[in-house]
Amino acid sequence: MLKFVNAKQNGQTFVISFENITMMKRLIFFSAFLLAIVNLTVVAQQPVKLPHGMVFGTKPSTVGLMPASKLDSFMGKRTRISTAIVGKVLKVTDTKEGAFTIDAGNGKVIDARFKTDGISLPPNIKGREVIISGVATKQFNAFDAQRQAGSKPSSQKQNNAGKQPLSFEAVGLMVNK
Repeated sequence: MLKFVNAKQNGQTFVISFENITMMKRLIFFSAFLLAIVNLTVVAQQPVKLPHGMVFGTKPSTVGLMPASKLDSFMGKRTRISTAIVGKVLKVTDTKEGAFTIDAGNGKVIDARFKTDGISLPPNIKGREVIISGVATKQFNAFDAQRQAGSKPSSQKQNNAGKQPLSFEAVGLMVNK
């Protein structure tokens, strides 16, 4: 044990030993370590900002861009079309698989997902306006077109417009606003 004795001050003797110095070094190192951990935790909890123009998948084409609210009427009787739409993301249903819903206006929703696996969407894309390119499809319910056995075919055409849910297989997504 190494001891250094300083001069007396007000009747007290100050003793600085080797153990006291190492203990102070350990205390300073430990407090710096805790400060670094707290700082990293605060940084890690900040939300990821999505800048305008951030792309997921391939960059979508903006040629022939249409609002998502007009997609159903644009498709008419076609079951599949390749297009680019702009719309507001309502909800990210699966962040790892890239599944989300888009507002189609009038209370309608377009279920969308990425064609390729491995594209993950951040949950804070909810509420943002996005441009999406890919293939839009109408899903038909075979039960609607069937009739009971023995019943006569009705002369009235069934109007399934608006009843068929829309789905979108996205190739690329870009944050617009």
